[in-house]
Amino acid sequence: CNIAVHLVGAGIGKLTLCGFDKINESNLNRQFLYTKDDIRKSKCEILKRRLYDFSQDTEIKCIDLKIETESDMQFAKDCDIILLAVDNIDARKLVQNYAANNNIPLVCGGIDGFYGMAYLYIPDYSPCPDCAGLNVNAQTKYNISATAGIIGSAQSALAIKYLLTENKQLGGKILIYDDNVFDTLKINSSKHCETCKKLSLL
Repeated sequence: CNIAVHLVGAGIGKLTLCGFDKINESNLNRQFLYTKDDIRKSKCEILKRRLYDFSQDTEIKCIDLKIETESDMQFAKDCDIILLAVDNIDARKLVQNYAANNNIPLVCGGIDGFYGMAYLYIPDYSPCPDCAGLNVNAQTKYNISATAGIIGSAQSALAIKYLLTENKQLGGKILIYDDNVFDTLKINSSKHCETCKKLSLL
């Protein structure tokens, strides 16, 4: 919700939403475009409807799909950038591989309580999300709406700035939010990373 509303507000011309989940009560604390009346309805379809209230000029496509293989990502082949907002590690790795193999920039993030990270991956330039530590299979203890807002906004800002400037220097640096403290770290590729080896980043 945070990512999509900022992209539409910035005047993104075309936006493709992909998701298969239904809205449940536990989502309402941080996915602010949904209400209790939306419970058990499609997240994707309700989000599309609400986003039109912000900008009817944006062309919004909704794809009801669970990403389980790399071929499921074919809908993204013409996208200028991909923004990832899922906590399933297998899905994250599939999207990362698709972005790498198709040379599409990817903005990913993650939150856990008062901790969060946002990262722009540019396949021909910066280390992959695996090297940035974004695909670690750790159980999130709890989600805080404010943290989701901060990281979602950061992901949106990275995407918008990159689309406007195509400045590759935005990639390869991870933004870390840790208990009201912000920091930025430059990421180096791991010598064991097959993705970065394939793209000659090592």
